[in-house]
Amino acid sequence: MQNGVHPVPLEKSYLLLNHGPVTLVGSAHAGRSNVMAASWVMPLDFDPPKVVLVIDRNTLTRDLIEASGEFSLSIPCRSMASQVLAAGSLSGRDGEKAPRCGLEFFAASRVAAPLVRGCVAWLECRVIPYRDNQDRHDLFVAEVVSAHADAAVFSQGRWHFSDDRQRTLHYQAGGAFFVTGESFDASEQALAGG
Repeated sequence: MQNGVHPVPLEKSYLLLNHGPVTLVGSAHAGRSNVMAASWVMPLDFDPPKVVLVIDRNTLTRDLIEASGEFSLSIPCRSMASQVLAAGSLSGRDGEKAPRCGLEFFAASRVAAPLVRGCVAWLECRVIPYRDNQDRHDLFVAEVVSAHADAAVFSQGRWHFSDDRQRTLHYQAGGAFFVTGESFDASEQALAGG
């Protein structure tokens, strides 16, 4: 893991995804690894923590996930936008994608799927097989078995971005992104009836 990275309690791992960031999905099997960008990723449950990932059946990443039964989610930031776009545009079937995208892997702790260096949070996941959902809807359900975040931007269960380059990305279309905005607390006003 990188310096400044801390574990996130599994029961709180959903907080890394509930604001809807773009993710980089890592996969590996039989000596081959790949990464792809994915926006259709969300938390599903708390105990055990689960996520849902939609991934097209024609991708190398999906082939590797189906063969291995696991994947990783790395949450990139604004400074990585061009690499994320490349990871969502290039095919791993045409050769090692990570170096072509300017991405560097490092080892996960609980799964064989690689994590992406330079991101701000990471989740390691094991697929819970629901073949009908996978085959009909391209939808994978997985249990989160490990979660970590960069303490500079995520601590005490909250995202806090002092450096705009570290804000998480949200994909629109056609190469356009926006970044996570400012956090505010509406609870006092809501509790006061306003």
